Amino acid sequence: MAVLLNELFFPKADPFTASLHSAFAFCSTYVLRPFGALIFGYIGDNIGRKATVIITTTMMSLSCILMASLPTYSQIGITASWVVTICRMVQGLSAMGEVTGVNIYITEITKPPIQYPAVTMTSICSALGGVFALAVATFVTSFNFNWRIAFGIGAVVAIVGAVARTRLRETPDFADAKRRVKKALAQIKRDPKILKENVIWTEKVNKKTALSLFFIECSWPVCFYLAYMYCGNILKNLFHFTPEQVIHQNFIVSLIQLFAWVILSYLSYKIYPLKIVRVRLVIFTIFILFCPYFLDNIQSSFQMLLIQSVIAVFGYMGTPAMPIFYKRFPVFKRFTYTTFAYALSRAFVYIVTAFGLAYCSEYLGNWGILVIVVPTAILFIYGLSHFEKLEKEDFNRFQKGEDHLRQAS
Repeated sequence: MAVLLNELFFPKADPFTASLHSAFAFCSTYVLRPFGALIFGYIGDNIGRKATVIITTTMMSLSCILMASLPTYSQIGITASWVVTICRMVQGLSAMGEVTGVNIYITEITKPPIQYPAVTMTSICSALGGVFALAVATFVTSFNFNWRIAFGIGAVVAIVGAVARTRLRETPDFADAKRRVKKALAQIKRDPKILKENVIWTEKVNKKTALSLFFIECSWPVCFYLAYMYCGNILKNLFHFTPEQVIHQNFIVSLIQLFAWVILSYLSYKIYPLKIVRVRLVIFTIFILFCPYFLDNIQSSFQMLLIQSVIAVFGYMGTPAMPIFYKRFPVFKRFTYTTFAYALSRAFVYIVTAFGLAYCSEYLGNWGILVIVVPTAILFIYGLSHFEKLEKEDFNRFQKGEDHLRQAS
């Protein structure tokens, strides 16, 4: 809805200034996410995974209700711009504990190989949410209904989700870790030295692993912005699409993305996830190097649809290997570190991408996207290689253990 909201809640401006307004409005959703990561990371690691997803869903529903009743810029001026921006910040804050929280929850209640498609299903449901949102937006704008209806529906969905999640049980990993903590505390009263030897207290997060996860998390925001926002602006400026037409085209792209991720989920049950991520990496790297040329020579909105679809389907992302990455973090630090990596990546990358592309495209045209994408690809390859190395080391240790058992027998 950003393309429509920007026209309703921000003053009219020339195309370049409008692109800056769009970048500001879009990035506002992600600015507070690192703070949300720290807040909800603490709740998730100390109180429980279940409490986190209930709180965040409730916050989302309240912000949707407020946006559904907010006067526009033409009615109350710049106040509308600030209030809608704050609402989007709250949505970003709540979405922080939501996305990673659900991924960790599913990771901890399942085991490989079903774990990989199960966690990928959260991405599919997220994409399905995007499809549903765009379907509602398309329906509302196509039939000239009040745009506020879309946010009213969003509020209802969020409220239902919050209530439904009160029925969840805590994850076995977290519950077992809590039990071990209680046992350790009881032992410490008898012998304080146990504290120094207990793995619950001494296990630390590997800094290289945390940095690698951050690099991987930085990848998808760039691709998402390119597919939906950057290409959407080209549709508006080159083909004179209305906001409603941009929403409709993005709706089609989201359907294609959803279908592709369903296939991805199925493949992750049959093929090791890191291999899938590696193949997608190669395909998209080859495509993105030629993407500026394609954008410079498109003749129709259908050609743009094809470009958007390739970015949405093959863009850099850690799915379906996210459970492999999460398991590299200690249970009592997993929620905080993975959530913070996710949040910081979104806040940092969306700001750099949104404003960077606005200026790069102003001076370099469509070739400016390589200024953003090439460093992203390098960092993604580094992060993926690190986790592949860890998995290979584990496999080698397992093989040695098997060999020793065979020799002993």
